[in-house]
Amino acid sequence: MIASLLMVAGILFLALQLEDKLRIPSPLGLIALSFVAHYGFRQIPVLTGDADHFASLVVFLLPILLISDSLEIKLADLKEHGLSLLYLAVVAVVLSVLMALSISNWLFADYDLSNAAVIVLFAMVLATDPVSVVSIFSKFELPHRLKILAEGESLLNDATALIVFVFVGLFALGGGEITTLYLAEISGEVILGSVVVGMTVGFAGLVAMKSTENRIAEMMVLIITGYGAFELSEHFYVLLNLLGAHSHMHLSGILACIFATITVHHVMTQAIDEENIRIERDEKELQMEVQNQSATSGLIGKVLGRIKATIDERDRHLRSKEDVQLLAMVANTILFVAMAEMIDMSLLWKYKVEILVMFLATTLIRAVMMGLFAWITNKTERMANVNFRWWGVLTFAGIKGGLSIVMLTMIPASFEFYEMFKAVVIGVIMLSTFIYAAVLLIIIGSSKDLFRAEMIEEH
Repeated sequence: MIASLLMVAGILFLALQLEDKLRIPSPLGLIALSFVAHYGFRQIPVLTGDADHFASLVVFLLPILLISDSLEIKLADLKEHGLSLLYLAVVAVVLSVLMALSISNWLFADYDLSNAAVIVLFAMVLATDPVSVVSIFSKFELPHRLKILAEGESLLNDATALIVFVFVGLFALGGGEITTLYLAEISGEVILGSVVVGMTVGFAGLVAMKSTENRIAEMMVLIITGYGAFELSEHFYVLLNLLGAHSHMHLSGILACIFATITVHHVMTQAIDEENIRIERDEKELQMEVQNQSATSGLIGKVLGRIKATIDERDRHLRSKEDVQLLAMVANTILFVAMAEMIDMSLLWKYKVEILVMFLATTLIRAVMMGLFAWITNKTERMANVNFRWWGVLTFAGIKGGLSIVMLTMIPASFEFYEMFKAVVIGVIMLSTFIYAAVLLIIIGSSKDLFRAEMIEEH
């Protein structure tokens, strides 16, 4: 265990060094270094021994990653760009699945895939990785609206992809009948229920947050809130059964965790803004007292004390956020190391054609969806306009991540195409991580002056 800990810490250190010195996004460094460590030091004990343990590990780490990413989104941004995010996170996912169904026979002519199997396969590779997007964007000066669209879509579309995967794909794969009424009922039930549970747990977290001034305790409240909302939603049927409802209702832990964190973060952000205003007001008052020759040292000391207390409180909130982000970086490192251990390179090579076809197909579908989004936004004033550069960024911000692996492990092992699906999903994750990230760096790097000018104009 100590050797594994040293390996994880060493990989994270080197990845951060590559990011600082060479501007290589940390997810790329983590994946590359994880494979180097795995194949270079095979005697080191593995973190996960099989697919089931890996899935359990991902589910355990997923909430902290969601909490960290949710802290980057403000409620005001959700309100301002609600329509845009609704399209990117919901409509685009649904349209992508429908487009995939229309071309599936051409893409996989050698396989007799049912519609349910196609939905399952494409839902897995439509879920994006917000960690990679945030890591890349943090190195550049970009317009705030563009960052909100890309990062918000990366975060929220995970919930949509998982809902489509579980309640449509797996349901149909198990013999369930998909009807318009079923889709309407399950969508409203899962989405509304998850949001309500998330916000309820979030408000409970706020009560606990206001009871402490300890930074570590504040960070624990954030973690308990996110994980609590996730667990309660994933096992909501247990609560209903305890209340005598005898229901099998299942909600989205991802969506609940996101809204619980956003609820707490909204109040934290408001507190920080109010503290900044108080600091400015107290500084002005102090300047006036200093200029007044009759000012007493006691009055000046009182003002200085207020300023110090306000700064301490603001810094505590900001440091709590940084602490959560650190935990998320460690969790992400563990995830990539475990993924390197689980990947069978011979399996990927066996299905190299299918992997390449799927990667190109999903890239094309995403480009079309982002192009349609750009066309719609330029026709209405209620959505942020998207130019050609923004279209490129949004298209290649669709890097895949750990949630795809979680969904993969939910497919019955007896499914006849399980081996092919496993190879395709893992292969697409790897290709998108390296190729999409490289293209993003080229697009942003070659137009950094234009992006900076847009950012200045936005302010």
